[in-house]
Amino acid sequence: MSINILMPALSPTMTEGKLAKWHVKVGDTVKSGQVVCEIETDKATMEVEAVDEGKVGQILVEEGTEGVAVNAVIAVLLEEGEKDVARSAAPAAEKPAPKAEEKSAEKAAAPAPAPAAKPTAPAASSGGTRVFASPLARRIAAEKGIDLSGLKGSGPNGRIVKADVENAKPGAAPAAAPAPKAAAKAPAPPAGGQPVFVAPGDSRVPHTSIRKVIARRMLESKQTVPHFYLTVDFEIDALLTARTAINAVVEKKGTKVSVNDMVIKACAKALRDHPECNASWTEEEMIQYGAVDISVAVATDRGLITPIVRNADMKGLAQISIEMKDLASRAKSGKLKLEEFQGGGFTISNLGMFGIRDFGAIINTPQAMILAVGAGEERVVVRKGEMVVRNIMSCTLAVDHRVVDGAMGAQFLQTLKAYIEQPAAMLA
Repeated sequence: MSINILMPALSPTMTEGKLAKWHVKVGDTVKSGQVVCEIETDKATMEVEAVDEGKVGQILVEEGTEGVAVNAVIAVLLEEGEKDVARSAAPAAEKPAPKAEEKSAEKAAAPAPAPAAKPTAPAASSGGTRVFASPLARRIAAEKGIDLSGLKGSGPNGRIVKADVENAKPGAAPAAAPAPKAAAKAPAPPAGGQPVFVAPGDSRVPHTSIRKVIARRMLESKQTVPHFYLTVDFEIDALLTARTAINAVVEKKGTKVSVNDMVIKACAKALRDHPECNASWTEEEMIQYGAVDISVAVATDRGLITPIVRNADMKGLAQISIEMKDLASRAKSGKLKLEEFQGGGFTISNLGMFGIRDFGAIINTPQAMILAVGAGEERVVVRKGEMVVRNIMSCTLAVDHRVVDGAMGAQFLQTLKAYIEQPAAMLA
């Protein structure tokens, strides 16, 4: 019996994804645990392993296809000894992918109702009626000039499939079919009401799945979370001195501690001292986390992702440094595991390495706080009536007012300041 390979849900928020790459082809033998494809989720590009063994009989979704719904059938495995039904789709070798797609719609959709129930892009007939048909059937109908509204579908739930179109007589081509494509190219007005005009020489860059999710989550955060901001200046001369001394020891072991590693440790210690700040808001209750897990924003060519240093308050600076370098490297290559970026109770976003003096970050929901770290720089300050030069680093804490009040946030920053300015305390 054929085995359907389904589009997996690789994160709790994932409803659809992009099939980035296939590692197998029709006819390949697949073993359990073998990587069969890569899926671009709302967070990263992740490898998908086969659960069952068999031979690849059909590949339904081509590489680069976006908007593939969770639980949709993306390929079919044939068990040992099973007749290779994909052979019947092979005669059209010049168009292997569409043929395989159609055969799956007829043979695989019946035992797996999820894909059949998702004709989210129905063809429109000349009369404007919604017609449910497979993508291949719609294309053949357009080529042969057949109005789909006059056909009766033989597929699951009355869906029009390839055979229905091939058996129909050519007629007038539906005029409404190309209209959506033309309309899609026209500039659409944004939320502000003003259209975006695309001039000659401008480039259109399609949104990636990750960029769409980032945009949606950031918009939701700013619209639904009552942000307030607290900014403080840290004197980091003692921290820089301590970092030099620490690196003199750990560099012999191939490790180098950064200022950001020390900020991670200081934030973790401050959260342990203020457990009421290590929390999230839900409509029913407040969730106070037992573990101190620090998310760290990492910029990739696909957008921001926040890998997590688990139990950061219990780890030494060298261990934090090693973990952070590994997490950042795999985040940029899209190789993080789900548990390595899902969760966390507090986020750090550091733009200091770009020379940004200070900024306000958007809270990474459902967390309650995010610390925006600016560049450390020499500034003239007054100490005991005299002007002196100190290394100053400005940090801004964005806070969810439903979880943390102003005084609570200020107390957290006071504790953080003590750890930053007296780094020996965080090592105790």
